[in-house]
This record gives sequence, C-alpha cells and structure tokens, in this order.
Amino acid sequence: MLKEGQVRIPSGCAISGVFARDGQPISGEVIRRSIAVMHERSNGLGGGFAGYGIYPQYKNHYALHVFYDDMTAREECERFLDRHFDVINLSKIPTRPTPKIKDAPLIWRYFVQPLPHKLADSHLDEKEYVARCVIRINDQLKGCYVFSCGKNMGVFKAVGYPEDVADFYRLEEYEGYSWTAHGRYPTNTPGWWGGAHPFALLDLSVVHNGEISSYDANRRAVEMYGYRCNLLTDTEVITYTLDYLLRHQGLTLEEVAQVVAAPFWSELAAMPQPEQKQRRFLRQMYSDLLITGPFSILVGFEGGMMALNDRLKLRSLVVAERGDRVYFASEEAAIRAVEPELDRIWAPNGGEPVIVRLKEEERK
Repeated sequence: MLKEGQVRIPSGCAISGVFARDGQPISGEVIRRSIAVMHERSNGLGGGFAGYGIYPQYKNHYALHVFYDDMTAREECERFLDRHFDVINLSKIPTRPTPKIKDAPLIWRYFVQPLPHKLADSHLDEKEYVARCVIRINDQLKGCYVFSCGKNMGVFKAVGYPEDVADFYRLEEYEGYSWTAHGRYPTNTPGWWGGAHPFALLDLSVVHNGEISSYDANRRAVEMYGYRCNLLTDTEVITYTLDYLLRHQGLTLEEVAQVVAAPFWSELAAMPQPEQKQRRFLRQMYSDLLITGPFSILVGFEGGMMALNDRLKLRSLVVAERGDRVYFASEEAAIRAVEPELDRIWAPNGGEPVIVRLKEEERK
C-alpha cells in the first residue's frame, strides 16, 4: 500500500450517505459498513460522521459537541455557556478505547437553549444567536472548539480511519433517519481533530472530496459576513458559504447549487429566457461564492440531504435508491455493501444537485 508522501492521490477522500425518506431509524452501523469499504481512499488522518434524528429526547434543544484541549479550556467555555444558554444536560460524549484512535481531546456534549433575556437583548433570531455564540467560542476561546451545534443531530469526528472513528464513538448505539460519512486524505492541509469532516453549523453539515482552488476568494467573502475560517482546511468555507446563501439570503437548495457549481457562460447563453436571466443574476450576484476546483459534497440538513459535484464532474459520485432509502457514495461498492439489491442507480451530471427530503407526513 502506498504511504503518505510517496504519491499524491488527487481523487482521494471518500464520502458516503444514507437517507430514509420515510423517517425510519437507521443504525450508525450501516454508515460505518458503507464507508469502511472505501478504506484505501483515506490515509488515517481524519474520519467522521453526521447523524440526524439521533437525539429525539432532546429534539428541541441545540446539541453542542465540543473538543477541549484541557480542563482550563473546558471551564472557560462552560462559563461562557452559562452566561448565554440554559444548559439542560451536559456529559462526556460516550467513547470506547480504540487502539488506532490516539491523543483524543476532552469531548463533551451540551443540550442547550438560549437564555430568553439574552436572546431578546441581542435582537437576533434564535439560530443567528446560536451561530454567533459558536463562532465566538471557536474564534476567541483558546483550546476549545464547538464542532456541532444543531438540533436533533450531531457530528462525530477524529483523526483516524472512519471505521475506527465509528468504533471510538460507539456509533452503533445511535439511530437516525440520515447519515453522512467521510474518510479523509488531506493533500494540502494538516490532519487534526478539528480538521476532520463533517463540518457543521447549526443543522447544516458538509462532507467533501476534492480541493477548493477558490478558497481564498470564498474565505474573504464569507468573513465579510461575520464567519471565521480558522480550522486549517478548505472545506470549512463550503459550510459557511451554504449557510450564508440558505439562511441569510433565502436561496433554495437548487439556487445554491447554481451559485457554487454555476453553469459555464456558454451554457447560460444557450438557455431560454427567463431561465437564463435568473441563472445569470445568481452567477453575477454571488460570483465570489463560486466554488472552483474538483469537488463532490454531501450536505446534510434538517429533514433532507443534497449531493452535488463540480460542473466538470472531476470527483466521482454515485446515487442509488431502494424503496424509501436513498444512498450516496464515492463508489458503487460502498452502496452495494449495505444494500445489494437496488431499484435504481446512477451518476448525477456535473453541477446537478440530487436533493432528498423526508416525506411530508414525517416532517410534521
């Protein structure tokens, strides 16, 4: 097997996802088995998972997952949380000794709600209040990093191969209607716990295979809107870009796909009106949020998932269906490992979003 440094593997990294449109719970063991098939696409410098619907007993509270360097960092962060939130429950995130997962930070979980008077004084809506608090912690409090902060969802990540990360976090003990997974092969950035995927803000999470050549332009753009990119990897900026376009600008997922994986000008010129006018407006209005370079991403959000790859389709992405379940992966083998019999399987076109959502009755 080739070792890191011997060769650069531009197609490295693995992504996988499974979604139940009927809302039926899926064990974390399913996504573990899927991503493990693509072991050779990562190099042990990062693995992780995002699960949705995993905290039904606290579904109305924000679940903060936090890494701490030491007890001093934890104490400082908890003082901050007590000043800004009503902390309903706190505990260490359950883990098990796993030989290949080393140098773990302190890993804690908090179920919280904004303090009513603090929220009122802020003149912000609830989500923006939580997002600003999380960004402030990550940017200003030394030795602590909130890596997940959505409702009824959570991110679990570490330095290691993804199957070992799943064992470490006892992922088989969780069930959810949606899961994404990532096996990392970093090429330009270091492997560290905070740099593993998924990246998340509120209910939005992103796993990514590829490289963002437009990172500096994208980073400067989102930091003008109050975000801070300090996690030493380009994928972080994708999460903030999507959050800004969806939550602040009110774009639909389809429109967001047209921004980050915009059609070529030649394609725009061939489109009929008024489609050409609408897409041309999006490309011009948000030109600094166009993502260039090879990528395939899975975007998790409350009640749904989106798959998208770059306009040139420089990273592999396969989608399949079986009944009410939808599967996504870098390789077909990762899907067949957990569902050998499929109703349909296909590779989306470049820049073509595949969006799945819970059935209407399950969303209520």
